[in-house]
Amino acid sequence: MKKRDGWYACAVGVVFCLAVVAEPLLGQDSVRVGDKAPDFTLPAATKDTIMFHGINLASAVKNSPVILAFFPAAWSSGCTTEMCTVRDDFSSFSSLGVTVLGISGDYVFTDREWAKHLGLQFTLLSDHDHAVAKAYNTYNPKSGYDVRSVYVVGKNGLVFYRDPAYSVQTPDSFNRLKAAIASLK
Repeated sequence: MKKRDGWYACAVGVVFCLAVVAEPLLGQDSVRVGDKAPDFTLPAATKDTIMFHGINLASAVKNSPVILAFFPAAWSSGCTTEMCTVRDDFSSFSSLGVTVLGISGDYVFTDREWAKHLGLQFTLLSDHDHAVAKAYNTYNPKSGYDVRSVYVVGKNGLVFYRDPAYSVQTPDSFNRLKAAIASLK
């Protein structure tokens, strides 16, 4: 296979991912504001390291509120836009002591390379079997990918904010998330 053939296959995959992953999970209940957030421990990666022992949500929220940003797949255009938006305005979250955790079905090795490539200041979690996405009802079994969605879990372990249809098409979803975080003061 020629190198350009690989790029073409990747581009086709991204278009497929964007078309199928956006399909809503109709008729299914999701974790709602005020619900106890389903706990989990997942392997984690930053641009500098891999943590096979993982990060546990219950432990993380003891220290600060946590943004759970579910995304379909590293290296795709929509997900890159989403994570770069958070990266570029990271001070909005870090100044309020909020932890950002990106979650996808990607392997932890992929997460590390992508975080390094993008220069992400936050952690990416590997939910390769989609167990956490299923618990939050953000997994689309038709596509095999997580649906782009955001949850904010407060220090009490309850869901404080959610956007089950987070969009990167306009800044609206991101601005609503920032406003919700700002209200935590």
